[in-house]
Amino acid sequence: MHDRTMLVVGGAGYIGSHTCKALALRGYEPVTFDNLVHGHEWAVKWGPLVRGDIMDRAALDAVFEHYDIQGVIHFAAYCYVGESMTAPGKYYRNNVAGTLTLLEAMRDHGVRPIVFSSSCAVYGTPTTPVLAEDHPQWPVNPYGWSKFTVERMLEDFGRAHGTRHCALRYFNAAGADPDGEIGEAHDPETHLIPLVLRAARDPRKPITVFGTDYDTPDGTCIRDYIHVSDLADAHIRALEALQAHPALTVNLGTGTGFSVREIVDAARDVTGIPINPIYGDRRPGDPSRLVANRTLAHSLLGWEPRYTDIRQTIEHAWSWMERDPE
Repeated sequence: MHDRTMLVVGGAGYIGSHTCKALALRGYEPVTFDNLVHGHEWAVKWGPLVRGDIMDRAALDAVFEHYDIQGVIHFAAYCYVGESMTAPGKYYRNNVAGTLTLLEAMRDHGVRPIVFSSSCAVYGTPTTPVLAEDHPQWPVNPYGWSKFTVERMLEDFGRAHGTRHCALRYFNAAGADPDGEIGEAHDPETHLIPLVLRAARDPRKPITVFGTDYDTPDGTCIRDYIHVSDLADAHIRALEALQAHPALTVNLGTGTGFSVREIVDAARDVTGIPINPIYGDRRPGDPSRLVANRTLAHSLLGWEPRYTDIRQTIEHAWSWMERDPE
């Protein structure tokens, strides 16, 4: 048995697999627990894969009994905002009830630290240009409410059972492993950068820009894109910070925003391919600007993003996509 064994729930997914690699490089043994609904078996390269669902208490018990789990990093969630509007039950059942099952298993097996993938969706519509952790929380979709609810559950389990948690509120994950070993492969794909790159590779799949009349310098939405390898690094720092702090809530973003037009322009530069977007109407619920205040990530976790050049992030994503013959 390995005394630095971590259970990575959802470790076969995009951010989970990058975190498993980072864990292994730091001397941890990641045990991936994933139902492979959205995860990929090929992405599990740095430790064992246990196929199971967080709704299945018996499967969780078996993992905790077989491995000497010292902590949990929890990525397992449905994360399509639009789908959450039309199928809220699916999101509450998996994201909330599934996490409850996981927390109860942790409680009963004496495992205390958990790092949780939360989201800037807990803030709802921003009232400030840059979002700090004390910004009011009022989500505008069931996905955001599911993350909000789990954050409350983590606080309650900490008070009642002594679990220790760090909720990491992601902004927009992007890029791919710089070594090209793993990358982004969602179905359906909803993230802007891979959609723009797909349009570069296949003119039959044009990118649609939703809204050109936002209150931003070029009229398109501004988002904070954080490299997936930087996200992975932050998870390990969060896990280690829980040795000193019982409860943390931290934004993960670069603190810099890029508009949709800027992403398209950068992708043109990286690929050398003319990308001609289709311009459409705004989507309901899309704020004009979502940018993180990352002060706490630096002060509490000692974390700084390494990849702040958006072109480099896009280059990593493009290199990964170019490896795929599809």
